[in-house]
Amino acid sequence: MLRNLFRRVTDLLSGPGEATDELFEELEEVLIASDVSARVSALLVERLRAAAREGRVRTAEGVRDVLRSQIAEILSRHTAPLAVSSPAPPLLYLMVGVNGTGKTTTIAKLGARFQREGRKALLAAGDTFRAAAIEQLELWAERLGAEFVAHQPGGDPAAVIFDAIGAARARGCEVVIADTAGRLHTKRNLMEELGKIARVVQRELGRPADESLLVVDATTGQNALTQAQQFHAAIGLTGVVVTKLDGTAKGGMVITIAEEERLPIKLIGVGEGMEDLEDFDPAGFAAALVP
Repeated sequence: MLRNLFRRVTDLLSGPGEATDELFEELEEVLIASDVSARVSALLVERLRAAAREGRVRTAEGVRDVLRSQIAEILSRHTAPLAVSSPAPPLLYLMVGVNGTGKTTTIAKLGARFQREGRKALLAAGDTFRAAAIEQLELWAERLGAEFVAHQPGGDPAAVIFDAIGAARARGCEVVIADTAGRLHTKRNLMEELGKIARVVQRELGRPADESLLVVDATTGQNALTQAQQFHAAIGLTGVVVTKLDGTAKGGMVITIAEEERLPIKLIGVGEGMEDLEDFDPAGFAAALVP
């Protein structure tokens, strides 16, 4: 459950206070401290100031209501449904992101979702740089009853994806969910390898991956924006999955990524269970940020 993501904002805008210049100045500082970028924070506060000048907002609680609607509007403007079908099977998800974001667990949760729907999934171990990553994904595949494709550690990740597509067709799998190495977004050669994977997918499927999803940790803060920019340039992201939104994260980075990069937030992880991966609801998320 999403709770207290914007606690400082909520505290500031609670009670009978008036919508003063001092309130708006403090609100802008608190938004930035809550991982909303400086540009987006300034944009939000300017809109609130305009509402106050026009007499539409007079109290702190009124500011809170308008802020909630403004956040929902931003998030709704940059949204798109998760691809759940493809012109020609298999449906292919490429999962990218740096180590430690919860990418492997997210892959397992996606696999579990498809399996619950009665759709046969195949997990592809494209993170060939870490033997532990291959072993972890294989364990998840066994638990889920999903198909699995891997190569030896140190192998070519693009070759893994190539084989996974062929195996999915041969085994009647509707969905391939492919892991990739936990690439540091500052490493050019690793980003170029993502480009190679994208080219293999285009050649084999005749289309790009149905989803190229960046997995980001909500506790990362504004560094998540840099990750989104770099991965988007390397592979052309279709959306973002935000993990670890368990009530401890500040949450502003979700607004920042949506507005700065025009990337839809498609899924959010709100717990450790296999069902704790939810489709993103802009209005619901805004209400959780500013209750």
